Parts: sequence; structure tokens; C-alpha cells
Amino acid sequence: MIASLLATPVNTGKLVVPHIRYLSILPPMIMIGGAVLLLALASLVSRPLRVRVGTWGTVLISGTALGISLWQWTDVGDHGAHTYVAHAVVMDGFSVLITMLISAAMLVTALVADGYLNREGVEGSEFYVLALVSASGAMLMGMANDLIIVFLGLEILSIALYVLTAYNHRRGASGEAALKYFLLGGFSSAIFVYGIALTYGATGSTNLTQIADFLAKNVLLTDGLLLAGVSLLLVGFGFKVAAVPFHMWTPDVYQGAPSPVTGFMAAVAKAGAFAALLRVLLSSFGVISSDWRPIIFGMAVLSLVLGSVLALRQRDVKRMLAYSSINHAGFILLGVESARASGVSASLYYLFAYTFMTIGSFAIVTVLGREGDGDHDLTRYRGLARRQPVLALAFAVLLLAQAGAPFTTGLWAKLQVVFAAISGGSVPLAVIAMVTAVIAGYFYLRVAVLMYAGGDDARADAPQPAGSPEPHAMISFASPEGAHANVTTINDELLMTGEAPAPFGEDLPSVLPVPALTGVAIGLCVGVTVVFGVWPSPLVDFAHQASLLFLG
Repeated sequence: MIASLLATPVNTGKLVVPHIRYLSILPPMIMIGGAVLLLALASLVSRPLRVRVGTWGTVLISGTALGISLWQWTDVGDHGAHTYVAHAVVMDGFSVLITMLISAAMLVTALVADGYLNREGVEGSEFYVLALVSASGAMLMGMANDLIIVFLGLEILSIALYVLTAYNHRRGASGEAALKYFLLGGFSSAIFVYGIALTYGATGSTNLTQIADFLAKNVLLTDGLLLAGVSLLLVGFGFKVAAVPFHMWTPDVYQGAPSPVTGFMAAVAKAGAFAALLRVLLSSFGVISSDWRPIIFGMAVLSLVLGSVLALRQRDVKRMLAYSSINHAGFILLGVESARASGVSASLYYLFAYTFMTIGSFAIVTVLGREGDGDHDLTRYRGLARRQPVLALAFAVLLLAQAGAPFTTGLWAKLQVVFAAISGGSVPLAVIAMVTAVIAGYFYLRVAVLMYAGGDDARADAPQPAGSPEPHAMISFASPEGAHANVTTINDELLMTGEAPAPFGEDLPSVLPVPALTGVAIGLCVGVTVVFGVWPSPLVDFAHQASLLFLG
């Protein structure tokens, strides 16, 4: 019977295989293939794979993907943009820039993670395998020309991040953060899929080019179904970019996740999600921009204001940087809201600048968090310039860049999105952004001033006579997880949020070691931030050339 079935000719038509040009999808294939190779290598040895093997393997894989991206850039310049795989994937300047950015972010993250994993005594290659898989998902989101591919990239990115968030199993806070991230991420994914379904019902396609063509040639008498679909898509994107009011997970997850994971999450997840958001809104729904621009306007205002104001009240540096990332998301939304080519290039430049600023910042936070990665109270940065002047200088540069200081990429990033908003007619939004930039400058400067003018903590390391503490000595209260709470003087009212005061002889050592590879990563981030801040034209031109171009 089986033989007769096999012998029966098939009359339903010939199987059509879409044209695949592997150059267009080679970077994510390298990332996934490299992750599989690392995992296979780890399974073939009797002992856990050494961390350094995983580090150099990831650096090699990411560097190869970066090199292929440069080849793609040359190919796009010579032959223009094209779509492949049944028009589901596009290779243009936009997708190539995002691929380059994610490859570079993965490379720097691998250098930061090396020191962290060695310090925490974690062996094996699982960290790098998960990070490579997550990066491949972000790349897919940047090159997707179909909502289905966007969703697949989103899930590949997210599922690996859920596991990475709980990677430090010794900390209960990591497991709690991962659970919150997973539950809220699952809800946002379901909402996003529902938005795809409604969009398909309204337009008859999930392909971004075909959706744009349908909307350009047809006038919908009742557009409620389409607008509902677009709204749900914006909810899903809003969760991934940590924009208000979909930001609730961000502070707890950023604080609970291992610090290298937090930096990777802040950079790569934002890059992938914003790339997909820009492509979907401007390539498919540009015709109805008057309908979605007010939503983006509201999300931008809320993110700018809430991110800057709530960051002022944070004593934990990771939570402060979490609210800072919400504020940065608001700035990038300025470029999205403009619905113009200048807004796209401004958002791309901001993503590039933000990636290196945030990974470098969390690399320093990783070093200062000491063993256990739970000591991130502001008081631990007091007098850092006296103990470790180079580390303090690097952190000060990165913080000031996030505030938009001159001679850094942060200044040009903020100016470009503000100018894009003004050119798009959103002058009130630009004004709000500048006001919140001033507010945000306070909490960045607070940390910098604390490092340089906060006094040295060395006195806390010296034994104190029993029963005779200094009248104005700083006392910190540690929770079971090692996170420090409110700090006050002995003469003031003690605001206790932990269990017991830490004894005077058990403070941080005067100097914390900086792993060599982590130092290289910090140097790269500071170098990019300063060099392209003083000489911005190459990066600005690069972002301008990476324009959105789709072929039907």
C-alpha cells in the first residue's frame, strides 16, 4: 500500500522552493551554528568546558558575523537592497547596520562575561550558547520583512533571555526576576500574535511590503480591525523596548539578572525590538501614520518623564540604570514618532551610541558588584576615584555620555532625535525631551560626584573601637541578598530596610580587581563613545546611508 502511494504521481502541483541567497541570512546562521558547535563541544568532553574556551569561541563567532555584515554592506552598496526567501527577509542598509551592531554587542558582552563567570565560579559554555541564540533572534528582527519572521525573531530573542536572567542560580533575586520576565513576556507575545492575526484579517497578508501595497491602493471604509491590530503590535513592541506603560518588568529584571546579562539585554533586546518597530511602522503602516503617531507620542512622553523622575529616587545603581533605559527608550521614540527618514537615521545613531554606553556601564557595575553580584548600592561608589581612578574615569565618561555631555556620542544622539521630532512637527515633544534630559543629568552627575567628591570608604575598612563609632560615619544595612538599602548618619533617624547593620570591618576592599578582558571591553566602549563623540561624521553618515528600502 505504501509502495502504491509512493508510486502515485502527485497532481497537486510542483513544490516551489523560494529563492534563498544565503549571504542575506548568513550572520544569524553563524550565530546559531556557533552556538550549536559550542554546545556540541561541551557535550563531547567529560568535564565542563572552561570559561575561556567559550569566551574566545564567542568572540570568534561574533567577529565572523561582523565581518560578514561588512561584506553585506558592500554588496548592498553595489547592487542595492533586495528581498529573499519569498520576500520574507530583506537585505538593505538598515538590516546590515542592525546586524553589525548586534554582532559588536555580542563580542563586547563575551569579554565582560568572562570575568564575571570566573569570579562566580561558573563553568561551562551555556551562558555563551544562550547569548548567541538570543543575538540571532535580534538579527532576524532587524532583517524581517514579514510579521511572522518578526515574531520568530522575537521569541528566539526572548526565550534565551528568560533563561539568562535566572543564570545565577545562587541568587534568589535572579529566579524571581526571570519568573516575572517570563510571565509578562508570555502575555506580551500572545498580544503580539493577536495583533498579527488582526492585521492579516484586515489586509490579507503578513508581508510588510504587501501590507504597504494594499494600504496604498485601497481605502478601508471601516478600519477598526486594522487599527486594533496595529495597537496590539505596539503593545508587544512596547514591552520589548521597555516603554511606559509597558515597563513594569524592567527595574526588577535589570536588578535581579546577572549584570553582564542586564547590559546585554538592555542593548541587544532594544536594538532588535526598535529595528522591527521602525521597519513595521514606516514600511507597512506609513500610509496611516496619522493614526499611530499619537500613540507613539504618548508612549514617548510617559517614558521620558517617568524614566527620569523615578531614577532620581533609586539607591541601587542597577535600578537607576533600568529607569535610565526607560528614559532612553523615550528618546528613541522621538525618531519613530517623526515618521521621517531623518527620524530613522537618528534612531539608528541613538541605538548605536546607547549600545556601547550601556554595555560599558554594566561592565563597570559587574566589577563593582563583587562576588555574588549583589552589592550595587550607591555608597559603594563613594570615593572610587581615589581607590581606582581609571575605573572611575571610565564610568564618569559613560554616565556623562548618557546625560548628553559634549564630546560624547550621547550629545549627538540626543540632538539628532530632537531635531527629527522638530522636523516632524512635534515641537512640544522635543521640549519635553530636553527638560527630562536636564532632570536625568542630575542622577548621572550624582554618581560621578559621589565617585570624585564623596570621600573615601577606607575608614570603614579600619577596625573601630567597640562602642565608640564616629559621630558621622556612614552605616549601611544589608539585606539577605546583599543589596544595600537606605544609608544615613548615626545622628539621623535610621531608615532600616534590611535586617541588620553590616559590621565595620566587613566593607568592600580598597581596590577591586578588574579582569583583563573586562578591562578591554570597558576600554572599547569608552573609546567608541569618545572617538565618535569628537568625530561624529563617520557614524552619522553611516546611519544616514542605512535607509529603509524595500522591493516588492
